[in-house]
Amino acid sequence: MTGTINIDGQNIPFEEGQTIIEAATAAGVYIPHLCHQPGYTPHGSCKLCTVKVNGRNCSACTFPAADGQTVINNSDEQQLDRRRITQMLFVEGNHFCPSCEKSGNCQLQGVAYHLNMLDNHYPHFFENREMDASHPDILIDHNRCIFCNLCVRASQEKDGKNVFGIAGRGINKRLIVNSPSGQLQDSQIDVNDCAAHICPTGAILIKRTGYQVPIGQRIYDHKDISEVALAQENDNGQD
Repeated sequence: MTGTINIDGQNIPFEEGQTIIEAATAAGVYIPHLCHQPGYTPHGSCKLCTVKVNGRNCSACTFPAADGQTVINNSDEQQLDRRRITQMLFVEGNHFCPSCEKSGNCQLQGVAYHLNMLDNHYPHFFENREMDASHPDILIDHNRCIFCNLCVRASQEKDGKNVFGIAGRGINKRLIVNSPSGQLQDSQIDVNDCAAHICPTGAILIKRTGYQVPIGQRIYDHKDISEVALAQENDNGQD
């Protein structure tokens, strides 16, 4: 079964089973997101992809496309909401881009550029979350975790393991490691696991690889995140 949805005045075809973001991306329409990744179970945690579907707010990464839907994706109100969400993500952790090894390859930073985020708007929390550098090849900087759940899904769905989890709610939410000690060194993670490479920020990093690609020559230094995201999803669809 196929059908058509209308996004910001553009008629877009979809196939049965596609979500709104999948149909939009296939048609070259970018919907900002952080927790969505092609090939992974939709999660709907970051809310950046919120669109209006027939007047109702819905997460485009989880909401199925249906024939005749009218979708608003690019209103001034939505762009402001997305900017505010991104600003909150910045102040809830310690995201200091000039000193971060992920700068230029960071999706959070890329989304901020795309949304023309010029300041943090809100006061910083300056959270003091621990770093786990116990593993010989991988480290976790909890200060940069945005709870997108991608490492959790990657470990379960791609690696066949259960290394990561999210515990707590609200301000007490935290990324946990499922190991006897709670440390990465005692978990099943391997440097080649998808979960070790999926993080959209600098929360999970591979040791001894920093700055191999100089800042200024990285993916979002030259391409808007919308261009990169559309190419990645379409490449995934061809695999």
